[in-house]
Amino acid sequence: MGLIIGIGLVGFALFGGALFALLGGASIIGYATAGEPISTILIDFNRLTRNSTILIIPLFTFAGYIIAEGKAPQRLVAFARASVGWLPGGIAVVVLLTCAFFTTFTGASGITIIALGGLLYPILRQTYNERFSLGLVTASGSIGLLFPPSVPLILYAIIAQVRIDRMLLAGILPGILILAILSLYSCGWSFFKRTDTTPFDWRVFLRTLWEAKWELMLPFIVLGGILTGIVTLDEAAALTAIYACIAEVVIHRSISLRVLPRIVKESTVLVGAILIILGIALGLTNYLITLEVPTAVLDWIQSTTESRVITLIGLNIFLLIVGCLMDIFSAVIIVVPLLLPIAEQFGIDKAHLGIIVLTNLEIGYLTPPVGMNLFISSMKFDRSVLVLYRSVLLFIALLLIALVLVTYVPELSLWLPRVLGKTPQSLL
Repeated sequence: MGLIIGIGLVGFALFGGALFALLGGASIIGYATAGEPISTILIDFNRLTRNSTILIIPLFTFAGYIIAEGKAPQRLVAFARASVGWLPGGIAVVVLLTCAFFTTFTGASGITIIALGGLLYPILRQTYNERFSLGLVTASGSIGLLFPPSVPLILYAIIAQVRIDRMLLAGILPGILILAILSLYSCGWSFFKRTDTTPFDWRVFLRTLWEAKWELMLPFIVLGGILTGIVTLDEAAALTAIYACIAEVVIHRSISLRVLPRIVKESTVLVGAILIILGIALGLTNYLITLEVPTAVLDWIQSTTESRVITLIGLNIFLLIVGCLMDIFSAVIIVVPLLLPIAEQFGIDKAHLGIIVLTNLEIGYLTPPVGMNLFISSMKFDRSVLVLYRSVLLFIALLLIALVLVTYVPELSLWLPRVLGKTPQSLL
């Protein structure tokens, strides 16, 4: 009977059934088969809701939606263009920086492509061919996930029981590395193609800087307040939401009060989906731990190889596949608890593991045949998925280079937390 139900759940997933229903069904079957009370799942969910750190996820998500809904994209693009438009490839760097900023606050690359694609793609097409433009916008959608206060970073910290301030710091240098690699390639490509540039003008630079000052100050206010201990992480999340509302509604007046309920609803839907999956997945994860599945996987790896390098290669391949098949929030919730015992056995720091996981999942968004960003860009720009496949291949190769460096140079993830991570208070 259990086998039949299991086959039914697989079929449910293949036909596009909701992930939380699949996970919940698997948890119920597992506990019922093991003779454990099904109410254990509700206990797991209740434990989740008692975690005060959960409050920061809806606050940061709401702030990201507010920023994306206003005219902040136009102001930031204008400032970035005035700053680096004179470089060969400066327009491409503008796209990279702007998308990274917005993905940092929304935590979802698809939202960045939908919100900014219509603005950035025509700008790129003035200078670059279609293939490069499509590939860059699609790849840029996920490159901000490692910068604070990215929701996936916070979610990983909660799941892995790592100090949140440590995770926020761990992502900065790897995120800069990814930006640098893509920017250098874009500049080199533009230099050899002799693309047009925008002459630098101090007056334009200062004017656009003044117009975008409120958005540009936000990351420094958030991270600076946390690291100096002036505010706790919960307070920083609330401050970010209030700051974003004041900047977009009161100062710039780019959002009317009538629109706010819709923005609250949209951001709440995303947060609700994350929390439902998180609560249900905790039940399934605890069931798998009861069955000692992580221990069995660890024993199998140890019997296969004792090499940390080979283990990390296998981990990267596994995570790239996971990144293709599910969104980053679901992947973090489901996969991370199973990876933690393996990381501990091989001496991989939890913060370093988190950056490896998120970097892989970033690339998974782009990886054919079913990377999520490929289909989002296909719908947004009305191009076939096959065209998107060809457009992103080179960018995937560049991101894989960054992944290798992030994986095998742990100091990229651990140096800043060691130097700056001694904050006056614990944030988890």
